Amino acid sequence: MSVSLDGFVAGPDQSRDDPLGKRGREVHGWHIGDPRATEADKIAAEWLMRPRGAYVMGRNMFGPIRGDWDEEWNGWWGPEPPYHAPVFVLTHHDRDPVEMEGGTTFHFVTGGFDAAYAAARETAGESGVDIAGGASTVRQALQAGVIDEFTLDVVPVLLGSGERIFDGVESFGFEPAEVLHSPLATHIRYLRVG
Repeated sequence: MSVSLDGFVAGPDQSRDDPLGKRGREVHGWHIGDPRATEADKIAAEWLMRPRGAYVMGRNMFGPIRGDWDEEWNGWWGPEPPYHAPVFVLTHHDRDPVEMEGGTTFHFVTGGFDAAYAAARETAGESGVDIAGGASTVRQALQAGVIDEFTLDVVPVLLGSGERIFDGVESFGFEPAEVLHSPLATHIRYLRVG
């Protein structure tokens, strides 16, 4: 999860034109095309995109539509999303699964985080589940205690407002296992203590 120095993973005013919010791209540039990316950033991007058996993500990460599914939207990623596995999207509004190229199928779960995570675990088997984001979904996973490994990519920018990641998380319970540095981010891979 990429985060600004002041704890934001996305800037304010997320929209179709600004999916990461105002200035949010600054927090994620190290892995989405900044030409200054170093070998450390490339290794951290490999951590980010390693194959998993299933994924859980929030509706805001899936797309800009709020409320009922009143238009067709199949994600930000084009016809072949990078997941290549089932993705369970948290939502309050029913929708039939969306099959994409490359093995990604988006399943829309209205029963909350626990239901989405249980479905992902059952589907993934031994291949593992990745909590793809956004901030609210990662927060729920931390609070549920289901994360064994957590990568935080701390980016040297201040956003001032937006979508915070650690609000309401009372205990972290992880220790650093590996740290990579670049001018664009400090990448810290944590493992659960115990």
